[in-house]
Amino acid sequence: MQITKEIQRELEQYIDPVKREYLPNFFKTGKGQYGEGDKFLGIVVPNTRMVAKRHKDVPFEVMAELLQSEWHECRLCALLMLVERFKKCDEKGKKEIFDFYLSQTARINNWDLVDLSAPGIVGEYLKDKPRDVLYRLAGNELLWDQRIAVVSTYALIKNDDFIDILALSEHFLYTRHDLMQKAVGWMLREMGKRNKDLLVQFLEKHCKVMPRTMLRYAIEKFPEEKRKEFMKR
Repeated sequence: MQITKEIQRELEQYIDPVKREYLPNFFKTGKGQYGEGDKFLGIVVPNTRMVAKRHKDVPFEVMAELLQSEWHECRLCALLMLVERFKKCDEKGKKEIFDFYLSQTARINNWDLVDLSAPGIVGEYLKDKPRDVLYRLAGNELLWDQRIAVVSTYALIKNDDFIDILALSEHFLYTRHDLMQKAVGWMLREMGKRNKDLLVQFLEKHCKVMPRTMLRYAIEKFPEEKRKEFMKR
């Protein structure tokens, strides 16, 4: 669609050559790495978000085209459009965005794409609804589905709803992928900011088998001596 091309041209106005060189390495795009083959224009997130806000009301077909782009920032722009539109929608509109988002998870294919969109769409939508979809995503082989499941709980955690992050953390206790270890540890840490006792209880039960990366992320805000104590177990 013509509007898709126009949006990409708008994004291209914000290309930073230094970022364009730096980002592929930062997002692990080399052979065999999690972001293999991803390509970057070199645009910082605030500028991508600015373009997204201007075009948040475009049809889903345009967003789908952007999500098919080889350019990381085009995909991010589409996701940020969805997040911005979701904030203003009625329940019917939110359901449409939620369903569209879940139909596109194969293209939400790097950790920042997940982290900047899943809480504001999936997490927000599920605040007052059954959470079965989180466990379906968690059970999928696709890494990005798994990360969406975990990071979506950020919206629930901020609502003092910890049931799902506790269950999903147990589900991923033995995950070998560092992106999932970091995601779980991060969400546990966020839970701990709101309920430290609950985090400590979880760690007391599971710290011996938790991947060290997951544990380090979870205890990042603990006093140094307490961190050392948990890491030695």
